[in-house]
Amino acid sequence: MSCGILWFRRDLRLSDNPALQEALRCCERLLPVYIHAPEEEAPWEPGGASRWWLHHSLTALQQDLRTRGSDLLILRGPSLDSLRRIADRSQASHVFCNRLYEPDAMTRDARIASKLEEQGLVCSGHNASLLHEPEDLKTGKGTPFRVFSAFWRAALERALPPTAPRPGPSRLPPCPDLSLPSVSLDALALRPTIPWDGGLREHWTPGEEGALNRLGRFLDQALGGYTARRDLPAVPGTSGLSPHLRFGEIGPAQIRWALQDRTQSAAAGGLESAGHAYLRQLGWREFSYHLLHHFPQTSEQPLDPRFADFPWAPDAQASTLLSAWQRGQTGIPIVDAGMRELWRRGWMHNRVRMIAASLLTKNLRVHWLSGARWFWDTLVDADLANNTMGWQWTAGCGADAAPYFRIFNPVLQGERFDPDGAYVRHWVPELANLEDRYLHQP
Repeated sequence: MSCGILWFRRDLRLSDNPALQEALRCCERLLPVYIHAPEEEAPWEPGGASRWWLHHSLTALQQDLRTRGSDLLILRGPSLDSLRRIADRSQASHVFCNRLYEPDAMTRDARIASKLEEQGLVCSGHNASLLHEPEDLKTGKGTPFRVFSAFWRAALERALPPTAPRPGPSRLPPCPDLSLPSVSLDALALRPTIPWDGGLREHWTPGEEGALNRLGRFLDQALGGYTARRDLPAVPGTSGLSPHLRFGEIGPAQIRWALQDRTQSAAAGGLESAGHAYLRQLGWREFSYHLLHHFPQTSEQPLDPRFADFPWAPDAQASTLLSAWQRGQTGIPIVDAGMRELWRRGWMHNRVRMIAASLLTKNLRVHWLSGARWFWDTLVDADLANNTMGWQWTAGCGADAAPYFRIFNPVLQGERFDPDGAYVRHWVPELANLEDRYLHQP
């Protein structure tokens, strides 16, 4: 009986999972495995909030597999050694996985595939996380895009009609008995030893079911007002799907299908423009992967090389300013509210992310990498491509048609997008009794 290894990484779902579908088509036995090797992701190993999410997402995936007659084998890395050991024990003929797109991960995966194929295994990679492969879209000159509007026009022109997602299987073939002990999730020490995660537990439900439920709530409750409310941090106007996308508990193709299904129904009314607006946000995510793929140095270096020697604040001054910013103690109400929301929920509204990042890089002149690393550790949706693009876009050294000297005025931004002060009053309660006209004045 043919046996396949299904190597889970950041595709922690069973529905619309192309690697799983191909594995079931090719093999009679299936061995799902997760290999914990954070050292292979250096220098961007998962931060504290991401590790918390990963623990609970793996817990949900393991339970989903068990209810279908299978299980999740959990091992410690190195990945190549673990895969070789599993293949030897199971007599596997195939290794199936969904692709990662970070430059270092692609290099590692190519090396692993080459070594496994030398042993006679067939390695099969699939796209479960993007609407377009980063190599698929080029300018008319055959070069990568550096401006979002042109990239998105090309993406829409090339897009195939969405297809219905394939549901997860109701049953899976049993795992072969390898006499190979699985590491417990607790042994991976992903959860914090000091319980700072109360706000995360209150606000999030990691796992595929949590992702699908959140998508359903967004379509039912927020999509109709998305265009008008998505920039208001005090209201639930966005989807909140970014961490679920980050861990592959849902894919963009599933969201695209759900948007089309909802907006084209007879009862959709005026939802079509809101659906297009939300799809455009998925386009920004696609653009970030396009940039990181073609400009891999940008995780550490500016896309615009003119900013490589920018005169950032001296280290001692930057350290003091960065600490105040991290703790939500800058004295700028909308920024402090966002930074406190980040610490409590592991998430921050995107409008406030831009305001906070602008203050740090443009007003305080703290290097954008310092902010990127703080977000990396504290965001549950920390994603290298998105994080890199967002910080370089705001710092003015990345892919953006606007000039460097665009600076977000945090007072005007607060007054415009939190006009009644509900967001600031919630997260900065020491200001709760101020009149509206004074609330956003630092």
